[in-house]
Amino acid sequence: MRILITGGAGFIGSHLCDRYLAEGHEVIAMDNLKTGSTDNIAHLAGHPRFSFIHHDVTNYIYVAGVLDRVLHLASLPSPVDYLNLPIQTLKVGALGTHNTLGLALAKGARYLLASTSEVYGDPLVHPQDESYWGNVNPVGPRGVYDESKRFAEALTMAYDRYHDVDTRIVRIFNTYGPRMRLEDGRVVPNFISQALRGVPLTVYDKGQRTRSFCYVSDLVEGIVRLLEADVEGPVNLGNPSEITIVDFAKLVIDVAESGAELTFVVPKDERTRDDPKQRCPDISLAREALGWEPQVALRDGLRKTIVYFRTRLGLD
Repeated sequence: MRILITGGAGFIGSHLCDRYLAEGHEVIAMDNLKTGSTDNIAHLAGHPRFSFIHHDVTNYIYVAGVLDRVLHLASLPSPVDYLNLPIQTLKVGALGTHNTLGLALAKGARYLLASTSEVYGDPLVHPQDESYWGNVNPVGPRGVYDESKRFAEALTMAYDRYHDVDTRIVRIFNTYGPRMRLEDGRVVPNFISQALRGVPLTVYDKGQRTRSFCYVSDLVEGIVRLLEADVEGPVNLGNPSEITIVDFAKLVIDVAESGAELTFVVPKDERTRDDPKQRCPDISLAREALGWEPQVALRDGLRKTIVYFRTRLGLD
């Protein structure tokens, strides 16, 4: 197949490029490098079935030739990004999704939207399954990201129903692994970089919010399966094993063999306003429809991720 991956130089997108190339497909990565990096795809330079297009998907997209699959992963998913670039976040969710859906329609390609667990907001249902409509503050600081993805899902389903585009929607829960950005601002790179530097790990409030963490290879496997499965509507992909942030911080310190301690702070900015108190996926649909569930234990995935961060920090 010939496959376009927007956000292809990003964390998850670059791993998908690797996977599809390993399966023998031709891959086109498209990225404006706002949060992605050519470092993530540098090893693919010169590959006969790989090409890179430096382009912002909020502008009209032209790709010559046949396309069999369009995967729309371009996004500004971390709080650092969407709080600093709120309008760009909304544009990539709205205009970027519109442009990529239009491309899929023109090419007769199957389409996958990378959505997010953030569509559930600060959930009143736990764990969250795909039938839950969410509890989102549309005018809060996080609303620019949450609503951009909720709109993207609605637009994707409209193209599916009205234009008969063959679509898939994946709701991605917290994912981690090599190629995450050091300055990402999310809990995994924050904690690992602090632990490796030997400085206190910054835990907001008392660290009692919960998250679940899925290793990137597991997520990629789920996305690949979903794209080829006959599934209508969104599918959760994530790890259903839940952990408090404070316990996660202690685990990072242990795996990193760090002497760092914890420091508890009350954030003075809007970073944690409307921050979900609990976040854990119900993956019953993925188990049933895709035969999928995570295989990599959190401790094992953290070991691999820490090796990557050691190299990025020049600590090897």
